[in-house]
Amino acid sequence: MSKTNEADNVLLKADHIKVHFKGKSKKDGSVKAVDDVSFTIMRGETFGVVGESGCGKSTLGRTLVRLQDPTEGHIYIDECDIASLKGSELKEMRKKAQIIFQDPSACLNPRRTIKQILMEPYEIHGLDKEKDVEAEIERLVQLVGLDTYHLSRYPHELSGGQKQRVGIARALALKPELIVCDEAVSALDVSVQAQVLNLLEELKKKLNLTYFFISHNLNVVYQVSDRVGVMYLGKMVEIATYNKLYEKRYHPYTEALLSAIPQVDDSASTERIHLKGEVPSPSNPPSGCHFHTRCPKACEKCRILEPKLIEVDEGHFVACHLYDTETDIKEGDITE
Repeated sequence: MSKTNEADNVLLKADHIKVHFKGKSKKDGSVKAVDDVSFTIMRGETFGVVGESGCGKSTLGRTLVRLQDPTEGHIYIDECDIASLKGSELKEMRKKAQIIFQDPSACLNPRRTIKQILMEPYEIHGLDKEKDVEAEIERLVQLVGLDTYHLSRYPHELSGGQKQRVGIARALALKPELIVCDEAVSALDVSVQAQVLNLLEELKKKLNLTYFFISHNLNVVYQVSDRVGVMYLGKMVEIATYNKLYEKRYHPYTEALLSAIPQVDDSASTERIHLKGEVPSPSNPPSGCHFHTRCPKACEKCRILEPKLIEVDEGHFVACHLYDTETDIKEGDITE
């Protein structure tokens, strides 16, 4: 694909996104949940994001659909910067980008029937008076593997997998182009996880959807993702296709993550890498590379300079000084 065609095929572009939260008191520093993250998502692909709890992946996902406002940066969907949208323009943007939440029990109103829940998107956008809305709702529940009789049920009358299917149907109601899946299967039983993942894959092909798929489960990410971004302490440290990431991971943190995947074949198993120390506080991250306090390969350069995300192989990006030969320490960079 040429550079021109590739640019035309970009659905979402995150440009230096920062999301900082104020501390509880003036003495507390701001929490840097997402700290200068940039990437693109192509139309029709699934971009997976992995990382430890607290790395900022869910905050990033919520920011991409403007449930959370960015502190700095730009978010382009179809070349429109949604980071600055307000009022009716922001409301109109919601039709293009939706989210499936982690806990299906917490995101459905227990006082409303499934039909009323699925009617809400149409009510909010003034589409509930159209003639074919009820037929569209019936089509939605069937599309996600439920029966029309479920429309008269309340959330507590459904299983966890059925509730998540309702969440998926609600996300599809306005025919979005992009769906953020925020740990969409982590609260489900393993057998139900497989069913929901298969459903998401079927819907992607049938409706030409694009997914931003957040998970801490690398096996799940491998099953669904075209490309994977690895996050650590608010930073994107490596981006590549999963196959490339599995064949050759450049960042030491990615190596540690992949070494934790259980192996069925003992002959193909890799040595487990145990990281020392605790994850630093996002309100007071380390200087230089955020990972240097736990990295077995860290050097003086890592402590002083923040690494840039550079392309080390075609389509494979990493933020690590082990592969950055152009950036050197200068006298002004050294602080006590």
